Amino acid sequence: MDKRWVIKPYDPKLQKELSDTLSIHPIIAQLLINRQITTTEQAKRFLTADLTQLFNPFLLTDMDRAVERIHKAQANSEKVLIYGDYDVDGVTSSALLKRTLKRLGINAVNYIPHRMEDGYGLNDGIVEIAKDLKVSLIITVDCGISAFAPIEAMRNAGIDVIVIDHHEPDGDKIPKALAVIDPKRSDCLYPFKHLSAVGLVAKLTQAIFGVISEEDLDLVAMGTVADVVSLRCENRIFVKRGLPLIEKSQKPGVQALLEIAKIAGKKMKPYYIGFMLGPRLNASGRMGSANVSLDLLLSEDPIEAAALAQTLETHNQTRQKMQMTVVEEALGIIEGNEDIKNQQILVVHKEGWHKGVLGIVASRIVDKYYRPTIVISVEDGFGTGSARSIEGFHLNEALTSCAASLENYGGHKRAAGLRLREENIEQFRQDINDFARDILKDQEFVATLEIDCEISLSSVDMPMVELIQSMEPHGEGNPAVLFCTRNLIVKSAPSALGKDTLKFWVTDGSKSYSAVGFGLASMKDKIKMGNRIDLAYTLGIDDWNKEPVVQLLIKDIKPRE
Repeated sequence: MDKRWVIKPYDPKLQKELSDTLSIHPIIAQLLINRQITTTEQAKRFLTADLTQLFNPFLLTDMDRAVERIHKAQANSEKVLIYGDYDVDGVTSSALLKRTLKRLGINAVNYIPHRMEDGYGLNDGIVEIAKDLKVSLIITVDCGISAFAPIEAMRNAGIDVIVIDHHEPDGDKIPKALAVIDPKRSDCLYPFKHLSAVGLVAKLTQAIFGVISEEDLDLVAMGTVADVVSLRCENRIFVKRGLPLIEKSQKPGVQALLEIAKIAGKKMKPYYIGFMLGPRLNASGRMGSANVSLDLLLSEDPIEAAALAQTLETHNQTRQKMQMTVVEEALGIIEGNEDIKNQQILVVHKEGWHKGVLGIVASRIVDKYYRPTIVISVEDGFGTGSARSIEGFHLNEALTSCAASLENYGGHKRAAGLRLREENIEQFRQDINDFARDILKDQEFVATLEIDCEISLSSVDMPMVELIQSMEPHGEGNPAVLFCTRNLIVKSAPSALGKDTLKFWVTDGSKSYSAVGFGLASMKDKIKMGNRIDLAYTLGIDDWNKEPVVQLLIKDIKPRE
C-alpha cells in the first residue's frame, strides 16, 4: 500500500527552550514537541513517569461511594461478585480486583460471560446468577456503562452495583447503580480520560490503600497495553513501571505465560504484550470461556499454571487457524463483489463465522484496504459484528448514526461491536456509508506515515539508539520514533527471510547499516543492488548471537526514479 509521508514540523525555538531547561538532548526535545509535549512540566512528567505523579483517585466521580460500599461489605462479611469482560483488559481487571478484595478479607467470586453464549456485558440473567451465589454487591469491570435494564433489575432485587468502566456513555445517560466510575461520563472532572478498565481498578486500589502495590503493576501494564489505550499520562506511568515487573513477576500464572510464549528472561516490551501475551490471554475468551485466562492470572500453583498456559496455547493455535480461514473467505467476498469493494466502509458478512475472531479479521482487512471495516457473523437470523477503523473516522459516532438499523452497539473511536437482524444488514451497509460520505475525504484513504525527523545515515550510531530509548515505552499515543533518510544506495541484493521478512544493506557512502522489513518480502523484486531509495525506519539493535549493532527497522520504502 502506498503511504503518504508527513514529516513533522521542526520548532528550533521551543526545542532549545526544552533542551536548555531540562538539560536533555535537542533531538529528545524535538521528539517531545512532536508528541504535543510543549511545556517543561509536561516533559518532566513524561520523562520521569513516576508513581508519585498519579492523580488523586477521589477526583473520579463516585469513587468515594464505591470505596465506602466496599468497606461496608468488608465490615459485614458480605459476598461480592466481580463481573468482568472476556478480553485482556477485562480479565486483568477481574484478577486485580479479586486480589484487592482478598487483601481486605472480602469473599469475592468472579464471573465472566461466555462470548458466544452470553455476548458482551451484563446479561439479563445476572439477577438469578447473583441470587444463586448469594451476593449482595456486584462490581462490574470493563462493562456496565450501558447496562441500564440489568442494573435496574438488580436494584429492584436489592443488590447493589458498582460500575467500573471506561467505555463511552450514551450521552449524559448513566445507569442507576450505587456508583459509576467512568472518566468519560460528562460530569466527571478527572484530568485523564483514557484509562483502561484495569487502570481504573488500579485507581480503586489506590483509593482504598493509598498506594498501588508494585506487585500488581504487571497486571495493570498488561491490560493497559493490550487494550490499545493511549500510553500517555497515567497509562505511561503504569506501563513504564509495570513492564519490568512482568519480567520478574512472582505470579506463577505470569511466569507460565512468559514460558509458553518463549519470552521468559527477555526484556519486556509492549510488542510482546500486544503480539504474544495478549493474543494468548484473549484466546480462551475467543474460543470459549475466558475463565482459563482468569484462572491462570490468579493461580498460585506453578504446576496448575503451566497446565492452564498450555491450554491457552492450544486455544491460540486453534484461533490462528480459524482466523486465517475467515480472513481468506472475507477477502474473497470483497474481491468478488464490486459493490462492496468500492464502498468507503467495508461491511462483509457470512453465516457461521466464529464470533471470536471477527475483530482480528476486521483489523487484517483494514491493513489491506485502509478502510473502516465491519465483519459480521450471522446465526439464527441475527448478525454479530466487530468493527475496526482508520484515522479520522469515529466508529462509535458512526454506529450511533445507524442506530435504527441496529439492535445494540458500543465501543470506541477505533474499535466497536454491534448486533443486528440479518434482514437489516444491507440497510446498515447503506446507512453507515451514507454517514461516511460526509466525513471521509479521498486523502483519508491513503495511510499516512508521520515521520519525526529527516536525518542523515551518518548521524546514526549506538549512542543515538540508547538516547531514544528514553522515549519508551512506545504504543498508542506515543509511537516509536520514526526517521527517514533519502537517496540511500542499496548495498546488497535484497533477500527474503522467514515470516515474510525483507533484509538488505544500505549506505550513504559514509556509513552502512542492515535494514530489515517485517512483512515486506513482496518488495524484494522491486529494488535491486545499486538502486537509490528513500527509507522510513525506526532504530533497533541486532544482538542475535553477536555484539549488539544498530539495525534499521523498515516501515516504508520509496524507490527513487
